[in-house]
Order: sequence, then C-alpha cells, then structure tokens
Amino acid sequence: MKQWVQKLMHQFDINDSRRLPQDHGDAFEISEDRATLLYIIDTYNKHLIETENYPSRKVREIFDDFTKELVKPQSEKHEKVLFRLRQYFNTHRIDEYAYIQKTFDDFKSIIFDFVDQLAEDFRQEEMSDREVNQSLSGLKEAVEANSIDELREKSRDFIDRYMEYQSRQDERKTRRMSAVKKNLDAVKKQLTEANRSMRVDHLTNAYNRKSFDEKAKQHWHLFELTQVPVSLITLDIDHFKKINDAYGHDIGDFVLKECVRILKEVFHRDSDFVARVGGEEFAILLPDYQVEHAVKKAEAALEKIRKDTLVHANLQIQFTASMGIAQLQPGESVHDWIKRGDQALYESKRTGRDRFTIASKHLAPHKVA
Repeated sequence: MKQWVQKLMHQFDINDSRRLPQDHGDAFEISEDRATLLYIIDTYNKHLIETENYPSRKVREIFDDFTKELVKPQSEKHEKVLFRLRQYFNTHRIDEYAYIQKTFDDFKSIIFDFVDQLAEDFRQEEMSDREVNQSLSGLKEAVEANSIDELREKSRDFIDRYMEYQSRQDERKTRRMSAVKKNLDAVKKQLTEANRSMRVDHLTNAYNRKSFDEKAKQHWHLFELTQVPVSLITLDIDHFKKINDAYGHDIGDFVLKECVRILKEVFHRDSDFVARVGGEEFAILLPDYQVEHAVKKAEAALEKIRKDTLVHANLQIQFTASMGIAQLQPGESVHDWIKRGDQALYESKRTGRDRFTIASKHLAPHKVA
C-alpha cells in the first residue's frame, strides 16, 4: 500500500491490512481512487469557510457521514453516495462563493459611500464658489458705476454671501471630517476583521495554516541571515475521531478549543506562535529555542494535556496528544523542516502516542509502497 494511503487509513482508524475496524466486519480493498476521494473530503473538511447557512460543525458532521459510507465494503454500491456527495459539495461551494461575494460587495459599498460623500462636498463647494464670485463681480461693477447706493447694496450682499459662504465652509468641513472619519473607521474595522479572519482559525482563535506558512518562511529567512535557532513542534490530538464519534462534534470542537487554551498557557511568550494547521493538527514555532529547550516545553505541554480533565455539561473528558520536534538546520528548506517535524510526529503516533519524538537531523527518505 502506498505510504499516503496507509497514513490516510491510519487516520480513519482503518488498519494496514486494509480492513475496517473489527466491528465493521469483512476485509475489503481500499482503491487508490477511493482513497483519493477520502483525502479530498478530509482536506476540504479542514479548510471550511463558516457561513450562515453552513456552520462548519454541521458541514463536518455531513462530510464525516459521507466518509463512513465510502469506507463500507465494496459489495455495497456507492453510486448513490457519490451522487449525493456531488450535490452537497456543489451546493456548499455555491454558498461559500455567495458568502465571499457578499463580503466583497459590502466592502465595495463602504468605499462607494465614502467616495460619493466626497464628490457631493466638492459639488457644493463649486456652487458656493460661483455664488461668491458672482457677488464679487457685482461689487466690482458697483465700484465702477460710482453709485453710493448701489455700492452700499452690493457691499452688503457680498459681505452676507461671503459670511454665509465661510459658515457653510466650516459646516461642510466639520461634516466632511466627521463623514471621512466614520467611513475610515468602517473601512479600518472591516480591513482589520478581514485580515484577522484570513490569519486566525475562527473556531479556536489559534493562527491558521496560511499564517503558519508565512511565519515559518519568515523564521527561515531570519535563520539564513542570523543563524538564530528556531524550533518547530508539530502536534496531533490522539484518537480525535473517536472523541467525535463518541460524544459528537460539539464536544470535539470543545476539545480543540481547550487544546489551544492549554498550548497558549504553556507557550506563552509573545514570540511563540501557536497555529491550527488541520482538523486536529497543530504547530508551534519557537524562535530562539534549540531542540533541548523545545523538548522541555513539549514535556510540559504533554503533561498538562494529560492531567487536565475537561468539564462540559455533565461530561468529564481527558485526552492525550502526540508531538514531533524539529530544529531548523543550516541549508534546510522550509518544506523539509516541516516534513521532518511531521515524520517525527508520525513516529510518535506509530510507537504508542502520548509522547514526543525528536526529528532526525536529516530528512528520512521517502518509502515507496
């Protein structure tokens, strides 16, 4: 069996002999096509966009149901399952697109209102300028006409119009500055929320995969220039699927959030970077830490996770986690650094879970099944 298929089946609690767990009955073959489909569902499941019509928790439940149906023995027909999956996936993608489009339209509306307000102010200023100029021209004509009565009338008219003009200028300036500030505050708030939404995982408030990839690359560039050490810890909650199956996705979400809370308590420096990079997968970047320092922090985190009893309603829940630790090596790419961490994490899970493994200094060769 190819390594990626083996890893996927391990994730879904399907053993290396391509059998379902004992309570599912007879052996069956997992084709590479079906494994690919399961991988696509799993990847999409980890990167959902929260919308009003499709809450992430509900979507994960539905995709998990599809997954369970797709890993049933080959004797059962899958055409209906695939048809329903295509329908649901299409509907969900349309809703995601509509959500993103609406967010973009709302942002455009704020900018349009801002520009429209400025244009109206400019038009009003031009009209006022014309009125004052006309009054000024009348005053000049009165001076040239050498008529004291006309000069008096035109002077009063000009003074009145000029004072009114200045008053309107002050009012417009105050109103314009207020409108500008209001619109700029709205734009700033929306940009801040959009930036945060792009950088933070909405469920756990940890950083998301995109932020992690960017931060890892920044540390790589810094290491290339300064050789200041930086370590990576990859973490996976043990048997998380069983937690979801036993207690439901609400409890699963609760465990994910509590896991991030614990990690932030242990990795509490301003420079520590805790990210959720997958469903139950996390990564922590530790600048200025050599591997021995990262090991002490990993031990503290595992101990705290192991001992903490989570209370939710009438339930008391305990869980464990597995870790891989990798210090960035000279000449190593970001991809290879992260891959070494993943290999160390996989070794921790393979050898019993609830432990950490220090990555080898060199990337293990790819094993061909």
